[in-house]
Amino acid sequence: MVSGLLLRGLLAGILAGLLAAGFSFLAGEPSIERAIAFENAIEQAAPQPPMPEIVSRSVQRGTGLLTAYSVYGAAIGGLFSLVFALAYGRSNGLDPKALSALLAFAGFTAMGLVPELKYPANPPAIGAPETIGARTALYFGMLAISLLAMILAATLALAFSARLGSWNGALVSAAVYVAVAGLAALALPPVDEVPVNFPASVLWNFRLASIGARAVLWAALGLVFGGMTQIWLRGGKPGRA
Repeated sequence: MVSGLLLRGLLAGILAGLLAAGFSFLAGEPSIERAIAFENAIEQAAPQPPMPEIVSRSVQRGTGLLTAYSVYGAAIGGLFSLVFALAYGRSNGLDPKALSALLAFAGFTAMGLVPELKYPANPPAIGAPETIGARTALYFGMLAISLLAMILAATLALAFSARLGSWNGALVSAAVYVAVAGLAALALPPVDEVPVNFPASVLWNFRLASIGARAVLWAALGLVFGGMTQIWLRGGKPGRA
């Protein structure tokens, strides 16, 4: 059963990645172009020569974008299928499509939304090169805490559901996740390296597009994987692990 789920997870992840790449191209590329224009204006005014372009913009916004999202989607899809296999045997008869949608929502919240709210993505021209290591470490630290908090919340939901009922157990576990992730967000230091004259609308639109692309990826992954898995399980394949 696991191999069948893994295959469907990879396929659903690749498709979700392609859809997210399309969204990112349509919603995010205009902001990137404006940010690059701002960066070029600063470099032209500076005494030192601009950095050479290693990868052309046409490659970055075309094959580069598709490849990156496809690989990322496949990786997330594979992990998603393994989590589904683990959760399906403990879901108390929950419909495969409903379970897939629930897991996708949890994944988006823990890996896509909450870390981005604390350390949002930045377009070109934002961020000092000498702080990229520290900024990356902070982001992945918040991501790890958020993911661990979601795992803790899911574990508590199973335990509390037996005592308090499914609804109350879900509310308690959600409160635990919000508390842990919120405390982590307050404890970790902020990062503010936006240039003084950088257009606020460009920054806002880029960050919205970044979160939107993640939402598209997770939504597509949950819907496509859930649909394929339910059809497969109802077609005479093994039921529960």
